[in-house]
Amino acid sequence: MAGGRPTKYKTEYAQQAAKLCALGATDAQLADFFQVSISTITLWKVQHSEFSASIKVPKAEADERVEQSLYRRALGYEHDEVDIRVVGGEIVETPIRKYYPPDTTAAIFWLKNRKKEEWRDKLDHEHTGKDGGPIKIVASPQDEDL
Repeated sequence: MAGGRPTKYKTEYAQQAAKLCALGATDAQLADFFQVSISTITLWKVQHSEFSASIKVPKAEADERVEQSLYRRALGYEHDEVDIRVVGGEIVETPIRKYYPPDTTAAIFWLKNRKKEEWRDKLDHEHTGKDGGPIKIVASPQDEDL
């Protein structure tokens, strides 16, 4: 007989979690919604394959939407829009093309995460000798004049 508290998990949680994850919910937000701890959400993902499977795709799709938005923001983009105004008591709809210039912060964020080695702020300098060993200092006769 297994010890511990009985699970609060219900099969309909998989569908609810999928909808929440499609809206961008994190495991912490799922835990809050279901009124359980984050470790319980982790346990449900292990114990209930339908729960785990139901949130993987919506989470990946939400992440992809944000990634694509960040990418477009980093490069700059345009989109069609309709400007609606009241002119002389009449509603006038004017099609326009709206332009958003490239955003430096979005570009830096993208590069720091996608090309970490080239764009991270901290550079590690390693000083080693041959094959990772200690640096050998060899005195030469010319050094005696110094």
